[in-house]
Amino acid sequence: MTTDYSATVETAREYYNSEDADNFYFHVWGGEDIHVGLYQSDDEPIADASRRTVARMAEKLTNLSADSVVLDLGAGYGGSMRYLAKSVGCKCVALNLSEVENERDRQKNREQGLDHLIEVVDGDFTNLAYEDDRFDIIWSQDAFLHSGDRRKVCSEVARVLKPGGEVIFTDPMQADDAPTDKLQPIYDRIHLDSLGSPGFYRKTLTELGLTELDFEDHSHQLPRHYGRVLAELTKRENELREQGIVSGEYIDRMKKGLQHWIDGGNNGYLAWGIFHFRK
Repeated sequence: MTTDYSATVETAREYYNSEDADNFYFHVWGGEDIHVGLYQSDDEPIADASRRTVARMAEKLTNLSADSVVLDLGAGYGGSMRYLAKSVGCKCVALNLSEVENERDRQKNREQGLDHLIEVVDGDFTNLAYEDDRFDIIWSQDAFLHSGDRRKVCSEVARVLKPGGEVIFTDPMQADDAPTDKLQPIYDRIHLDSLGSPGFYRKTLTELGLTELDFEDHSHQLPRHYGRVLAELTKRENELREQGIVSGEYIDRMKKGLQHWIDGGNNGYLAWGIFHFRK
């Protein structure tokens, strides 16, 4: 994979490679699945709700089998691909831009005896070093928002997906009718000037020749999830500070950032759910 990253991608890479971010996501967010969960109650463990998202996405796929080859774009610590490899036995590629997260991913794969099924790749999902029509399934969870060129990401997805293959993904989005001025604190937080929207992904992927199978709207889960993460961070704040696991400065910034997501979601400015397309 190329290491000639754009400025936007490099910003995200440096953030997720930082010791503070790595320790926050590993210790607070769960360290296995670091994405939005499907909660059954407001106080449910983050890990349980996050794993429910993975299971729900997997059960929606019609072509998932032991013969499938799956590409996860923005794989984080790789929990989703371990779930698929363990439950289905398929071959998986976990592509992610953070070398720090990827090392944790590889270690977990070895520990769980899954490294023969999962290849962890350092890379940028706006420039995929794979031939056309390579993968049966493209999977992604809450990663596309970090791209400065989401249209290029969609184009790469369509290119490397086999005819008949399926795309399934989630992404924190702005609602189609969101007042963009209200979202500025979130844009500032992710160092970008926009989020994707359901309408954007629907239009772009359809133009690229994919057919929308479903959008399972779970927008109410977005502020619920960030609220749950904020509660967990607040609960463990003293421990994290005193033990030097996460710096006080990072914790203070994160608490403010999480609150922006909570407010945006509760005000109806944000959207989130499971998109499912076929080529």
